[in-house]
Amino acid sequence: MTVSTIASAPIVEADSPDCVVRAAAMLDEGRLVALPTETVYGLAADAGNGEAVAAIFAAKGRPAFNPLIAHVDGLPMAERLCRFDSLSRELAGAFWPGALTLVLPKKENALVHDLVTAGQPTLAVRQPRGIAAQVIAELGRPLAAPSANRSGRITGTDAQAVADDLGGSVALIVDGGAPAIGVESTIVKVEDGVITILRPGGVTAEELANFGAVGRAGGGAAIQAPGMLASHYAPNAAIRLDIDEVREGEALLAFGPDRASGFERAVAVENLSEAGDLRQAAARLFAAMRALDGYGATAIAVEPIPAEGLGEAIRDRLSRAAAPRDGDGIA
Repeated sequence: MTVSTIASAPIVEADSPDCVVRAAAMLDEGRLVALPTETVYGLAADAGNGEAVAAIFAAKGRPAFNPLIAHVDGLPMAERLCRFDSLSRELAGAFWPGALTLVLPKKENALVHDLVTAGQPTLAVRQPRGIAAQVIAELGRPLAAPSANRSGRITGTDAQAVADDLGGSVALIVDGGAPAIGVESTIVKVEDGVITILRPGGVTAEELANFGAVGRAGGGAAIQAPGMLASHYAPNAAIRLDIDEVREGEALLAFGPDRASGFERAVAVENLSEAGDLRQAAARLFAAMRALDGYGATAIAVEPIPAEGLGEAIRDRLSRAAAPRDGDGIA
């Protein structure tokens, strides 16, 4: 077993023989474990342990009115927590395990602490792929797991980023390499037969449209799920979106083969995809933002990214990163 230590957090490789058992044992003790999923790395705790869930909020500096996702190892565990309508069940059958989170009515006897739901009558639930699901199955209980980063900051997509941001707050970081998708799950709620997207993510609106009418939560919608805060995913530098010219002192987040005017002035350049591939761009988004933020640029200038497919999720994350932060006027 390969173990290293960064910022007080032991890091174990996901393919180590006792990784699953070790992670589940720590979670059973009420400790926090960072786990890789196909979307991003999650900061996991036993969803039924109030003190453990509270430790997530403390580690992230996350507001308690912002709910968490309960991660399960399959539909039977989810059915013990929530009431499924027929369309939500169909969506789970099509996209689980995978990057789709369903917001459903929570059962009264669900073994999930009220901090997970932020006191709401609904619960966001998802079945991840890979080692996260194995750890849940070993534990035998759902895990509350937001993204493994400080609240509002750039999401972690590798073990090093998680260690740098949260290493002193977790008992273990499981290193599963870079996630396949790279942006968080799509969160939906079925209402009156319509699949309402509360947060765009790894499952596209086009894919969901194969199962029924698709709508989107309005800009002023109440917070029903993670990732709905106006300001989120933010680097230290300001963000400028859809630029056609790079200003002096800016870093450039590029997309595709053609560059914006003045790109040679950029203090650093990260291209999400030279080929203009949105899946590649999504997988690289947070790592590229983190890399550019390390140059101390006055701002990160972002070239236009198409809004279709995974581009919707990418643009959502970038627009929230560009939003004013706590009234400080940064845009």
